[in-house]
Amino acid sequence: MNTAIILEVFMKDEVIQQRILAVQRFLGGERPESICASLARSRSWLYKWVERHHIESNSWNESRSRRPLIVSSRTPNEIEEIVKMVRLNLYNRDLFCGAQAILWELEDLGVTPLPSLRTINRILSRNALTHRRTGRYEAKGTPYPRLPSLLPNQTHQADLVGPCYLKGPVRFYGLNVVDTATARCGLHSSITKAGQDIMDGFWAIWKRLGIPDNIQVDNAMSFFGSPTHPRGMGPLIRLCLHYGVEPWFIPMAEPWRNGMIEQFNDLYQQKFLGKVVMATEDDLKTGTFAFEQRHNSSYRYSKLGGKTPIKALAASKAKLRFPMQEEVPQHRLSKPETGRYHVVRLIRSDLKLNICGELFPVPPELKLEYVIATIDVKEQKLKLFLDKTQVEEFDYKQN
Repeated sequence: MNTAIILEVFMKDEVIQQRILAVQRFLGGERPESICASLARSRSWLYKWVERHHIESNSWNESRSRRPLIVSSRTPNEIEEIVKMVRLNLYNRDLFCGAQAILWELEDLGVTPLPSLRTINRILSRNALTHRRTGRYEAKGTPYPRLPSLLPNQTHQADLVGPCYLKGPVRFYGLNVVDTATARCGLHSSITKAGQDIMDGFWAIWKRLGIPDNIQVDNAMSFFGSPTHPRGMGPLIRLCLHYGVEPWFIPMAEPWRNGMIEQFNDLYQQKFLGKVVMATEDDLKTGTFAFEQRHNSSYRYSKLGGKTPIKALAASKAKLRFPMQEEVPQHRLSKPETGRYHVVRLIRSDLKLNICGELFPVPPELKLEYVIATIDVKEQKLKLFLDKTQVEEFDYKQN
């Protein structure tokens, strides 16, 4: 056996024998002063082993680990379990379940001490809870045209949520907009979804986010216009074309094509409408703006390399374009004379292109393909594209 190991065992045995002898002498009635003096030990040392002898019948004389029972730098087990439970709950409810969403949920639950985002990420990592949901929305196998999202304000996605209700009760609609490059959001709430309210909402959001190159929306009447007059150009189309924005309308009944705003709407419902108590229109206005600021300044996205939307915008050093006038344009705007807007459609077996009820025949080779129908206002033409190749053209005079 190694000499060092033998020496260590010997010294350990000697220390234990010393403890046993000290306690025996104390129990035999010897004065503590003489015991401590002969062993070169303190009174606290003697009393410690006497107390251990009284409390424990076995192994009282053996040394214990000096490692603290609680490590200040380690997350308490209860907090770790709560993080795992919250993450599972969010995941099962098909909601955001990343570290930021979990942190907000812990704040709402009043959990203390509140772990940092870094701590939550470490908990998720060591418990193998970093896998992402594949999503409720599964794209079809047919190639789908995608808008650019490399730079701020290249593309905005927008949606109208509602009707929603306050405690009042007051009914309202929420216009939500997300910049696909930086994840910045812009929110506006209104009591109705009339044409002027839609224009008010986009104008207010553009004054904060900037004017985009493209805006992608669904086919709601509030965005496209009246289905009885599909060529009439609704308020949003007119507003966009007057200010150099190209609207894009996703396929009918395919909300997943606006996936980023759909995901944001879940967050909006979960963290704003479901959490903030509002009874008046003033409460709604204040709360909406506060949530927008909170999201843009504190929510971190993996697609942004962990940056917040505001940090991502600053890092891009992009120059944004804002409305030049303070006043909101008034409905009804004059019919634009230039500009383009686009309608994306899946051509089915009937070989018909459906533009809000108006049907156009298309060539057989377009069956089960996604096509882009581009309305050129200046030329009064509807041009049909497969990928970037024009395959058909129709006269399309606006009403």
